[in-house]
Amino acid sequence: MLNMFNLEGKVAIVTGCNTGLGQGMALALVKAGAKVVGVNRSNPDETAALIKEANGEFVNVMADVADSNTPNCVLSEAINQFGRVDILINNAGIIRRNDAIDFTEKDWDEVMDVNLKSVFFLSQAFAKQVIKQGSYGNIVNIASMLSYQGGIRVPSYTASKSGILGLTRLLANEWAKDGINVNAIAPGYMATNNTEALRNDESRSAEILGRIPAGRWGEADDVAGPVVFLSSDASRYVNGYTLAVDGGWLAR
Repeated sequence: MLNMFNLEGKVAIVTGCNTGLGQGMALALVKAGAKVVGVNRSNPDETAALIKEANGEFVNVMADVADSNTPNCVLSEAINQFGRVDILINNAGIIRRNDAIDFTEKDWDEVMDVNLKSVFFLSQAFAKQVIKQGSYGNIVNIASMLSYQGGIRVPSYTASKSGILGLTRLLANEWAKDGINVNAIAPGYMATNNTEALRNDESRSAEILGRIPAGRWGEADDVAGPVVFLSSDASRYVNGYTLAVDGGWLAR
């Protein structure tokens, strides 16, 4: 049974893996046997060191996922380095906070370009390569609790993460016949850079923790098992699904 989770010989692309959940997922994939191609705007020195300690293989591509040239550059580098691709983790994301009444077009466009537009076009480039290889592929998009809920003061983030849930379903519908599974993980309230402002707000943090049955903020290790599962043969008949990893938040 454990062989179904084995990623030996697989090559995974992970966007935004220099810190936080992306780093945790990249390390989890390596520990399951995969080679990782990172895509980052900042040097992932810590991630590279952790993967080296785990005796894994890691190559980084310095790029902005919102750049229209990035998908082809990333796929070309992955093929040049490892000869194939098997897994894509669309993790890179940004957030902008302001009341909807004052939210700017610039903040709207920047978030949508990174969080949604780049996911589609990188997934498209990945799918073309997997089909060319004649192999199976797994795409895991990173959604959010705000894929299900409205939230406050983050209109473009909510729109983008709601879009991820829908896009995950659409791509699964179109690409399942090609052997490409497309699923998503919706992390709950995690201790990452994106939630630093919330965690520093004592009243807001207490309000959030009071609703989480697990009674704590999530950590990178909490998504390790789910991402390996959705990247492996163990999830071969799981397609178009968004898995909440939220400490029970949505159950309340």
